[in-house]
Amino acid sequence: MVNTVKIAPSILSADFARLGEEVRAIDKGGCDYVHIDVMDGHFVPNITIGPGVVAAVRPHTNKILDVHLMVSPVDPYLEAFAKAGSDIITVHAEAGPHLDRSLQAIRELGKKAGVALNPSTSEAALQYVLDKVDQILVMTVNPGFGGQKFLDSQVDKIRRVRQMIGDRPIDLEVDGGVDTRTANTVVQAGANVLVSGNGVFSGGNYAKRIKEIRAATA
Repeated sequence: MVNTVKIAPSILSADFARLGEEVRAIDKGGCDYVHIDVMDGHFVPNITIGPGVVAAVRPHTNKILDVHLMVSPVDPYLEAFAKAGSDIITVHAEAGPHLDRSLQAIRELGKKAGVALNPSTSEAALQYVLDKVDQILVMTVNPGFGGQKFLDSQVDKIRRVRQMIGDRPIDLEVDGGVDTRTANTVVQAGANVLVSGNGVFSGGNYAKRIKEIRAATA
């Protein structure tokens, strides 16, 4: 089991007009990952960024770029996001016809592979791919927009996914409504990577926000 809690601010909540500066600020503020939400307006009802923005962000930090693809079909875009500088590429269980093949493709590109579970998606989707997964992302909101309310219904799913992981070296990430009020809940359930958008970027002092979220998990 992986124990160290990692904080992954989502740049979905950053000021896109000065994105490089924002990434440098969360890096300096003590983040572990930079979480990048990619939305296609098809799989989710919003459009954000493409591989060009990931490539533009890459020179501004040496931290892990944790790229969450809310894209369907996802397979045609894996190589572009890998070449752009992603370190972890996470795809949704429903984002292509063959999840096993998608995960193999990510690893063959030299990247860590993740699977994301929507609130209505059962953890059973992971059963036959655990040997190809480096990270599992449990969505605690419906994907597509920042600033949504945390779904308490997902806490039991986090626990069940942690049980499935067992002693495997797989990170368990949670995304959606994570802040100082909910961070400890998800960590106690078994999460060790916390994605936070508004929880970090609202208020201006990113180092303080990151420190407060980390302290809330102790």
